[in-house]
Amino acid sequence: GFGPVMVGGWVGAVLVASLAQTGRNAAQSRLTKAIGTAGATQVRFLFGLPFALMFLALVIWATGTMPPPMTLRATGFTALGALAQIGATALMLRVMQARSFALTTVWLKTEPVIVALAAALILHDPLSLPMLAAVLVATAGVIVTSRRPGAVSGMRAGAGPVLAGLMAAGLFGASAIGFRGGIIALSSGGFLIRATTILVLSLTLQSLILMVWMALFDRAALAGSFRVWRGSLGAGFLGAFASQFWFIGFALTSAANVRTLALIEVIFAQMLAFWLFGQKADRRQIIGSGIIMLGVGMLLRLQA
Repeated sequence: GFGPVMVGGWVGAVLVASLAQTGRNAAQSRLTKAIGTAGATQVRFLFGLPFALMFLALVIWATGTMPPPMTLRATGFTALGALAQIGATALMLRVMQARSFALTTVWLKTEPVIVALAAALILHDPLSLPMLAAVLVATAGVIVTSRRPGAVSGMRAGAGPVLAGLMAAGLFGASAIGFRGGIIALSSGGFLIRATTILVLSLTLQSLILMVWMALFDRAALAGSFRVWRGSLGAGFLGAFASQFWFIGFALTSAANVRTLALIEVIFAQMLAFWLFGQKADRRQIIGSGIIMLGVGMLLRLQA
């Protein structure tokens, strides 16, 4: 296991990231209505980059250390994470237009099982049987939460959104492995400077890719994101803030730990859906939330 300070560090980072991300998803889903999927997708990257650069300047100032030199392996992993995250975000926003906000969050949360198995194979992240059991329990909680009568059973709306949600989960899983791989491939520096350096690199790559793509294929959405700049800046800040803490989590512990504890976001999304949209939780959601908490509790006990 990890020392108590280290466990406290990554647990705190993931909780902050989950809260910020729930807020960012809500802000982004509002922007999707105003400027379309592509416009809302690029906002988290393009408008997040200035904030990430500010975070990096703060970390350099506070720690007195410069960013570590980039390695080919770190750059390759980060590029994989960056591309996977663009695809995942675009798919997620498309699914959000088709289904309820809380339900989309649920489909995306099948991701930790993918991450646990893939990270064990690719990054040699530790994965014991009890840990895999904790991941499966927490993920089962998400599936129970999602099986709302007339929601998932209402497949008359088509399997498209379900498949898109699962594909987004797979891509988010690939991005988690890419970012953790990038951070641990840096040869020097403390966890904070390594996490923030990779964050800036990934947002720079993502902003460049999306700016070129939109300049060629969707200038209206690009212009639109600057037209609603207040909302874009808000979503960009929340996105960069959430990412900063996700990356701190990836620097401190395995990708599976980070993404399993992140299932807590399902519960945050339900609370937000209730406060913003008046969507009440039913009995299944309450039971599912309890199972998620059980799985998360098992995981934290194993790490303590």
